[in-house]
Amino acid sequence: MKLNYKRTFLSGLAFLAITAFWQMYDNVLPLILGNTFHLSESYTGMIMASDNILALFLLPLFGYFSDNTKTRIGKRMPYIFFGTGLAIILTNLLPLWDNSYAKDPSNTKFISFIIALGILLIAMSIFRSPSVALMPDITPKPLRSQGNAIINLMGALGGILYLIFSALMYPESKTQGLDHVNYQPLFIFISALMFVSIGLMLLTVREPKWSKENEEIEKEHPEWDLTKKTESGHARLSGPVLVSMLFLLASVALWFFAYNALTTWFTSYCSTLMNKQLGFASTCFLITNVGAIICFIPAGLIASRIGRKKTILIGTLSFSLCFVFAYFITTGGSEGALFTMYIDFFIVGAAWALINVNSLPMCVEMCSGADTGKFTGYYYTASMSAQIVTPVLAGFLLKHISYKILFPYAAIFAFLSFLTMLGVRHGDNRAKPEKGLAAFEDMDI
Repeated sequence: MKLNYKRTFLSGLAFLAITAFWQMYDNVLPLILGNTFHLSESYTGMIMASDNILALFLLPLFGYFSDNTKTRIGKRMPYIFFGTGLAIILTNLLPLWDNSYAKDPSNTKFISFIIALGILLIAMSIFRSPSVALMPDITPKPLRSQGNAIINLMGALGGILYLIFSALMYPESKTQGLDHVNYQPLFIFISALMFVSIGLMLLTVREPKWSKENEEIEKEHPEWDLTKKTESGHARLSGPVLVSMLFLLASVALWFFAYNALTTWFTSYCSTLMNKQLGFASTCFLITNVGAIICFIPAGLIASRIGRKKTILIGTLSFSLCFVFAYFITTGGSEGALFTMYIDFFIVGAAWALINVNSLPMCVEMCSGADTGKFTGYYYTASMSAQIVTPVLAGFLLKHISYKILFPYAAIFAFLSFLTMLGVRHGDNRAKPEKGLAAFEDMDI
């Protein structure tokens, strides 16, 4: 049994587009809200959390809808195409209102910006769960860590493409001292990237055929199934598996408490505490994505040897230690120490790879194939629940205590996720790795 890399890469194009969009959203939207619309940290945090409030309800909903959809092009692809198409249009409206408000402020323009943003967030929610559920649909359970490694690799590539474009278009030399920065080229770039990615999927992905082939493989291995199925084929979790699921979802929420606080507030942290601008923050996140990209494939291979749980435990503990080091690096006052910051952010990316590659497969491992979209939605409900709270909570602490609280805040929640992962007892199915030359035969294309 071996992973089909070509199919997995093609199914990951949607995740590439999604990650590129959210990387831009997390980096740029706080700057627009603060610098153009002059909102406080608390109000900015509330708006940054609004996408997660919508996703809390919409991701499981559209995951469930896609589980029960049957069309000629599959059950996931209709949501991917419609949601992405709508998002491409709406993405290009935001910079228009931003630039117009900067020239001539008015409440009407601000309200228009918020309405466009709200509809855009709904559009992104339509296709996020179906996009992520597509990989488990076409991948046997023991190979899903390796498959998720490829999906995350594609996502990181999307983030890197955005960060390179951002770093080149908006270096400190061009943005320092400006009253208003025109971010329209960034939004055009992201919408074009989304268009190309989904267009390639339309031309190459054969979801019904690939899903059918995977169903036949899994029928030959009933021992992989941890669920008790109803007559409709949907899952009913046993007590021990349910406990593991709850511990896993708690862990997901906790490490997103840590990481989303960083992605939301680090650009503001740099400008306020370090006198650094978007270019420096983008470089740090670029290095994080490089660390993740390098480690995505090894993270899946490590899990195939020592198990997903142990791999995630290593990642969460490393995560926490990196945030502790980052606190001392950024508050030490030494300009030379900033190079150490790059090393630290590289390790953050590697730790994130160990966590991210293996957590979703553990979640969908505990469900039946008929419920992959719904359980993918549960996974994202856990992450979004954290992301609803953490921008507001972290923003409140930054404003009323100090910006120095950002990295201790992240370190505490990362360590708590390490503790809750200790309670996860299921979802650790793994394929036995091939040895010698046979390992290269797994590179199906």
